[in-house]
Amino acid sequence: MTHSVQEHVVTTARHATHYLSCGPETGTPIIFVHGWPEQSRSWRHQLPAFGRLGFRAIAPDMRGYGHSTVHPRSEDYCLQQIVADMVELLDHLGVEKAVWVGHDWGSPVVWAMAQQHPERCHGVASLCVPYISEGLAPETLIPLADRRIYPEAQFPAAQWDYMLFYRENFTAAHTAFEKDVRATVKALFRAGDPAGRGQPAFTAAVRANGGWFGPGAPAPDMPRDDSVLTEEDEDHYTAALEKNGFFGPDSWYMNAAANAAFAQSARANWRLAMPVLFVHAAYDFVCETVDSGLALPMREACANLTEATIYCGHWMAQEKPLELNATLSRWLSDELPRLWAAT
Repeated sequence: MTHSVQEHVVTTARHATHYLSCGPETGTPIIFVHGWPEQSRSWRHQLPAFGRLGFRAIAPDMRGYGHSTVHPRSEDYCLQQIVADMVELLDHLGVEKAVWVGHDWGSPVVWAMAQQHPERCHGVASLCVPYISEGLAPETLIPLADRRIYPEAQFPAAQWDYMLFYRENFTAAHTAFEKDVRATVKALFRAGDPAGRGQPAFTAAVRANGGWFGPGAPAPDMPRDDSVLTEEDEDHYTAALEKNGFFGPDSWYMNAAANAAFAQSARANWRLAMPVLFVHAAYDFVCETVDSGLALPMREACANLTEATIYCGHWMAQEKPLELNATLSRWLSDELPRLWAAT
């Protein structure tokens, strides 16, 4: 049945990518790229929806996650290697182009695909993380900080302080998450709270606190947020992250210089000509794009940009799946109607 979710793997000499698929093999590929610390399962609400619409909906486990290869060095998690993984996936599918949808660290991946391989992109959609042509790094994010909320004297790195904690205390960061993985999962995957608007995000004080949960401390044991995860989802994330650990996921934060150089290599393609969708999460106060200037560079750098806002937190695809699916479908209908005819 084309509406059931199937498991696959593409293996090359350099990497193995496990991926989920739903929908007819002849449909236009729409590839959903997850972020930290998720899995292909984070798109569980999107795969059957777009498969039923006739697309070939694909969700890979990114490198370091799930059943894909866990590479041994932090430098193995630079965007140049990750984009190569996605090109191999596209070649394996036997198609020239896909619609790319990214969230969290998946967003820099799809933005890099648009820069490096525009000929392989029908269009690009991003949830929460806007396009920054020079690449996603503290050096490009901190200058866009909202200093009304993050006075420089108190919060020099604003809400991006946690990224510097990875650089300065990498082993402490990933081992703390691993002390109680189930508690980490329950603490991280929570719905957005409108009360946080205008308040500093907790990520702004990670270095001052000596870690995400305090010096060397595991995550607090909190009840699961049923509006984001079911018990089955919690078990799946926990098992996958216990098996692989957080070294790979956290290593994505350790390649700012290499990622910046990769972006520079495609400078001629920094202005994106293809249709682009950006979906703001109104209650995501780390990737805060509603009140701050974080999305301004994207508006200058995209020739065909559509914006939408969903009233949710960071985990948009899981917290508000119906709203997101409708937003993506509307954009595809308006900007890429020919792709529907191909399904």
